[in-house]
Amino acid sequence: MSLREFIALGTGSQVPTRHRNHNGYLLRWDGPGFLFDPGEGIQRQFIHADIAVTCVSRIFITHFHGDHALGLSGIVQRLSLDKVEHPVEIFYPASGECYFQRLLNSTIYYKQVEIVPRPVSGAGGIVAEDDQFVIEARPLDHSVDTYGYRIRERDGIRFDKAALASAGVEGVEIRQLQRDGFVDTASGRVDIGDVSVPRRGAVFAFVMDTRVCPGALELVRGADMAVIEATYLEEDRKVAHERFHLTARQAAEIARDGGVQGTLVLAHFSQRYPRVEPFLEQALEVFADVHAVRDLDRLVFARP
Repeated sequence: MSLREFIALGTGSQVPTRHRNHNGYLLRWDGPGFLFDPGEGIQRQFIHADIAVTCVSRIFITHFHGDHALGLSGIVQRLSLDKVEHPVEIFYPASGECYFQRLLNSTIYYKQVEIVPRPVSGAGGIVAEDDQFVIEARPLDHSVDTYGYRIRERDGIRFDKAALASAGVEGVEIRQLQRDGFVDTASGRVDIGDVSVPRRGAVFAFVMDTRVCPGALELVRGADMAVIEATYLEEDRKVAHERFHLTARQAAEIARDGGVQGTLVLAHFSQRYPRVEPFLEQALEVFADVHAVRDLDRLVFARP
């Protein structure tokens, strides 16, 4: 079975606590590992999570505040130390190019990993695509240039077991059907469309450090999992607005109004709150499927 899992490596905001590391979120998606906003201490969080850094194939930086980007230096150096053979794409706001370069070249190390910069600017839109994924970025409303990300799996098919059995297709013939789109059996040719049904590709959205804005709503539309910052509780909504952040309730309203189809994940909690339960309670008043994650929590990223 393919591995699809979301791991909260760190859930703190500007100031880490005894129980919350700086930001860091990993999405494992059928092989590739997508790392979002690596803050300080992220290498150690990988160790605590018992995950090899070598799984990382794409890194997404929403903005260049320290709690979202200071861990990039260590991760890139670790990828080189481990002699990762695959290229690693890094998405980031183009206006922060000088910070990106400083982080990549902050200290001496032997560069053995191919880094592919993917600067994002303007209104964003589709910033990368391949046979498996379409990646979009949208500007958010923060105090510095900030982008959220949306990863959409391309639509596919799902085999109908009853139809396969009825057509007498089994074993190696199924693999041939996947490869060629048809297979010749003793009863005649079977096309892949005869024994399969369409499958919608999964959608993952990542929204950090923002006020409520159109970009956030666009990113989460129809998402099967949406990770949305919830720095403050509702009683501090004024402070949240002044500091370009969201409350837990506002995050849930974005999930509701944007049409999230699956799970809302709350993270990026201010150090002023020692417990996550109040965030969960306030969000559940608006949206039904909510997780307020703690460091090293793991959630299944289910197929649609």
